[in-house]
Amino acid sequence: MAPLEAPTTKLVDLNQKSLFISAASIAFNPLFWNIVARQEYHNKILTKLFGGRSQAACYALAFTIFALGLLRDFLYERALRHQPSYPLLELDEVKYLAYALIAVGNVLVLSSTWALGITGTFLGDYFGILMDDIVTGFPFNITDAPMYNGSTCSFLGTALLYGKPAGILLTAWVYVIYQIALKYENPFTAEIYAKRERERAAAAKKGSKKAQ
Repeated sequence: MAPLEAPTTKLVDLNQKSLFISAASIAFNPLFWNIVARQEYHNKILTKLFGGRSQAACYALAFTIFALGLLRDFLYERALRHQPSYPLLELDEVKYLAYALIAVGNVLVLSSTWALGITGTFLGDYFGILMDDIVTGFPFNITDAPMYNGSTCSFLGTALLYGKPAGILLTAWVYVIYQIALKYENPFTAEIYAKRERERAAAAKKGSKKAQ
């Protein structure tokens, strides 16, 4: 009697090094920017490197993160090319879903960048470049992490477009990595803004005492 499920080796080729290189790149990027950004926040390593110009330092980090993202995407696509396809993922309906996911992902990422600006998107908070108010409009009224969720949609859409089960596996890895990153980033960022509010309150209190 034929097996009901296809063997794992026919869905994902674990002998391809490109699969693990892609997985390593996916994990490295959030680890890199979180470590560098926290070092900047505590020790101002990038600001010092750029002669005290925090905005220039932030733009340099933004460029680096963007370049690493392009490399990650290149390694992901190369990994997919080395993996077996699956017939059910090559149906037209799956392709339509793939294009829709990629479109949604790009909309979330681009609209998030537009709403936050370069410094707001690329960790300007850690450089002391804080936004005046919390952004609550689109896409943040849809999801609290549009950059990460949009990126995950794009990964999944690309996997389906190529018809590669390995891409779905890597997308699951992307999701896990981003969820871990959010567990560290959200509380830290919230504390940065809470500290600003405490400093403002203290300054206002001090100013009112002087006025008396």
